[in-house]
Amino acid sequence: MSSNTTKQNEHCLRNFDLTEYRQVLSDLSIQIYQQLIKIAEGIMQPMIVSAMLETESIQGLSGVKQTGYRKRTSSMDGDNSYSLEAVVRQLNIFNSIMCDHGLDPEIIQQVFKQLFYMINSVSLNNLLLRKDVCSWSTGMQLRYNISQLEEWLRGKNLQASGGAQTMEPLIQAAQLLQLKKKTEEDAEAICSLCTSLTTQQIVKILNLYTPVNEFEERVTVSFIRIIQAQLQERNDPPQLLLDSKFMFPVLFPFNPSAITLDTVQIPNTLNLDFLIKV
Repeated sequence: MSSNTTKQNEHCLRNFDLTEYRQVLSDLSIQIYQQLIKIAEGIMQPMIVSAMLETESIQGLSGVKQTGYRKRTSSMDGDNSYSLEAVVRQLNIFNSIMCDHGLDPEIIQQVFKQLFYMINSVSLNNLLLRKDVCSWSTGMQLRYNISQLEEWLRGKNLQASGGAQTMEPLIQAAQLLQLKKKTEEDAEAICSLCTSLTTQQIVKILNLYTPVNEFEERVTVSFIRIIQAQLQERNDPPQLLLDSKFMFPVLFPFNPSAITLDTVQIPNTLNLDFLIKV
């Protein structure tokens, strides 16, 4: 009120109880936000596995063949193949649309936090279910892809969104694929590093780990038992897969509009002639 002009204060509603409408407007705002997220996730989800786990962003990594397994190509053939660049382009489109429509920066940040969580959950869940992508080369590929997404956040000034933090489990999974897995010291390093992964997820990745060539050894059963012994004091939930449908609660900020009512022009096509400008 203090920043309003005298004319604006004259336009303020008086003796009106709008309490019952607050909940209606709140519910409508949440519904619109959730619909926005649903549409954005529907566009992004088909791209994630191909872009994050399968498509070769670092040239030459796929030249190192995994022993005993043929590369799975179910999402790499034809029109189902997406690159990381395609994901970044889609993120740019979302950002441009929201900025062009004047969404508050706080809302835009929450949208991208949700989208980055989905990238993390879908990628990690597929990693936990597929032996053909649990390899050293996939770990290298993931770390590169994640760094590119983090760079995109910085370039759009979205570091405060929390999007990068939602990808911590995937970051640790990528590091786990690249760490040494032989000695007790290696086990201690893994346990101290993988704090965002549950015990079940760590053990699953180690069991699925596939050597990239004949010179690399598989993870031994004894090493996995050492890991389990060191992690037994954790009170982790018996959780393997992440909930890809989880949605963070949305918080709507109050940002007063800089537009004054005196400058608003109502188009004649709306047929609102009964409104009188005072």
